[in-house]
Amino acid sequence: MSIPFSSQHTPSFPALLNFLGVSVLVSTYQAGQLIILRAQDDVLNTHFCGLDKPMGLAVHKERLAVGTGYQLWEYANFPAVGKKLADPVGHDACYLPRSVHITGDIDIHELAYTDEGELWLVNTRMSCLCTLDSAYSVVPRWRPPFVTAYDLGDRCHLNGLALKNGKPAFVTALGKTNNAMDWRGNKASGGLLMGVADGRIIASGLSMPHSPRWHQNKLWYLESGAGQLCTVNPQTGQRTVIAQVPGFTRGLDFAGRYAFIGLSQVRETAVFSGLPLTSQSGERHCGVWVVDIENGQTVACVAFTGSVQEVFAVQVLPHRFPILLDIDDPLVRSSYSLPDEALAEIALPEPLALVFEAAIQQHDQGNLEAAVAAYHQLLVQAPGHIAARFHLGVALADLARWSEGEVELLELLALQPDHAEAHNSLGLCLASQGRWQQALHHYGQALAADRQYAVAHVNRAIILLKLGRLAEGWVEYEWRWQTPSFTPFVCPQPRWQGEDISDKTLLVHTEQGAGDVLQFARFLPLAASFCQKLVLVCTDALRPLLANTAGVAETRIFGSVQPDSFDYFCPLLSLPLILGITQENLPTRAPYLCVPRHITVPKLDAQKRLKVGIFWAGKPTQLNDKHSACPLSAWLPLLAVPDIAFYSLQTPVLKSDSELLAKHGGFDLEPELTDYARIAALIGQLDLVIGVDSSVVHLAGALGKPTWVLLGQYSDWCWPLEGEGCVWYPSIKLFRQSQTDDWAELMGRIIGVLAALK
Repeated sequence: MSIPFSSQHTPSFPALLNFLGVSVLVSTYQAGQLIILRAQDDVLNTHFCGLDKPMGLAVHKERLAVGTGYQLWEYANFPAVGKKLADPVGHDACYLPRSVHITGDIDIHELAYTDEGELWLVNTRMSCLCTLDSAYSVVPRWRPPFVTAYDLGDRCHLNGLALKNGKPAFVTALGKTNNAMDWRGNKASGGLLMGVADGRIIASGLSMPHSPRWHQNKLWYLESGAGQLCTVNPQTGQRTVIAQVPGFTRGLDFAGRYAFIGLSQVRETAVFSGLPLTSQSGERHCGVWVVDIENGQTVACVAFTGSVQEVFAVQVLPHRFPILLDIDDPLVRSSYSLPDEALAEIALPEPLALVFEAAIQQHDQGNLEAAVAAYHQLLVQAPGHIAARFHLGVALADLARWSEGEVELLELLALQPDHAEAHNSLGLCLASQGRWQQALHHYGQALAADRQYAVAHVNRAIILLKLGRLAEGWVEYEWRWQTPSFTPFVCPQPRWQGEDISDKTLLVHTEQGAGDVLQFARFLPLAASFCQKLVLVCTDALRPLLANTAGVAETRIFGSVQPDSFDYFCPLLSLPLILGITQENLPTRAPYLCVPRHITVPKLDAQKRLKVGIFWAGKPTQLNDKHSACPLSAWLPLLAVPDIAFYSLQTPVLKSDSELLAKHGGFDLEPELTDYARIAALIGQLDLVIGVDSSVVHLAGALGKPTWVLLGQYSDWCWPLEGEGCVWYPSIKLFRQSQTDDWAELMGRIIGVLAALK
């Protein structure tokens, strides 16, 4: 069965893009697409641009090059053009096609710009490196010493190119061969990596090597036939495997300590048969995997299914939300770039428009104080400027200056009462001040003005759920799939709406963060009672734990689901609506998750009366509310309480925090926290867990472990408005800040209660 393109990703993938401030461009010649992976709030947004057989990618300053079978496309970034698009998320980069160079069918593979901006390309059919000249198809500049002449026979399948110090330095090829297609005879182990300057073979016996790169003073490459990320010593040829990933590795780029690796499923054809990877029994995936090169661990991934089965190149772009325009896009026809001399004679736009555009730009770039000042400047000159006042209210809300934002938005609504976006933003200001009923009123006003305003529906849902009005909240929460930040699960099967499926297979897929998954896993046994078989799709980190959940017959990871293996599907967070969950019938019995029997972890045998687990922040890539993390320095008075062994459940842990923890007698368990089943096994040995709102809180609550949660002023909807208890987790006790960001006073109360236990 053939299905359209779809993708599933770990929550950490868009969060990591947000954390790094980047996006990822992927080429797939098999599907004829360039795909930009962008973070939109907490989910992944995919943008496509069709191109005939796109392969190699290269970026230099504001230029982007894309190689195809017989053409070389160059694009230029014009951020101002992106602001003309009517998308709900502003674009910080907009790449427009500038030129197309016809190379002829030379099977262009990898590309690279030198520091001077000269573009080099791998001419695979002619087994050489080339540059471009308008007078010629290509200009051959270098070929391996063992290739004796230029022809179009693909003598060694030269494929990869790495720069060092801004110049071509290393290449990969699939064989030391000098006749057309001879490399195919030993593709499983005939590959090599060599230096450009001296033609020396650095490493041989490789299985289809690709994507050499010089990064952090190391030479990296992909052992594609074995599904590995490796380093090699350029002097000795000594190879080191850094990570094993589940697919044919091709396409590599870096952002600091993170390697972005392209994976292909590998077709069972003569070209790919006989490889170490195809002889392995595990599943193979197509997508982009992110590996932390400091420890070799996979930290995020996105899996492609359906129409995309192979990836060629992966390029990190230094933009959060770029767009690539097709050559037929109307904006390409109506956008112009002129020399400075000509620009000096262009008629200037209306002055207020310039001020407004500058304010919007500051706002989009996150310069909120500057944006507020610019909006104020404009409103002094034009008090009736509706758009400026709206954006001023939004900017103030973005700065958490809720009451000031409220004033501006109310003034706007006095001028334009049916401004749906203003009502929605005012609702956010009111909700952030705890004025729930007023917030609900203004969300209702937003919906009265625009019944299809999905964001307002979801904001209203959050308040209803927080107030315990679950039945109403679940209905409104279904609008999340209509918001720009959510990407629905796409498949031919129908979505389960509560009909009889007693003889059918139901696929339930997880969504959002791990904390939400762990919270809503309680509904899986009940859902399983309605169907013949329940298949759960989740992330690698959750799979070992959730595979042990009552009612779950089978677990799969995203990207590995066969389209004919189920009859209906349902998002995990939609189960409460279908099951009719209210405050009265909410499953609260714990534990509802348990540690799989085969999981083994070190024994925590500290000779202390109490063993307490602590964690002080969510993952840095999750970008959750900045007020929810409590710095480790604020925990030091707690760590000083005698006769207690404190174990850190925090991951990742900064080196400075690890040193501080050790200095004050704490135990760092980070190396053991590789998935949630292992974390659960460690929690099982503790007497108490203390931490801020994160997935570990939900895990501890699901295990029925006594847990104290430190809540900031702006807490998640699942935590009640008042009191120490939580209906979702009977074993959890809540400790709330008295004032925003005042962790010292809160920690003092924690110490007092903890001392009473001894």
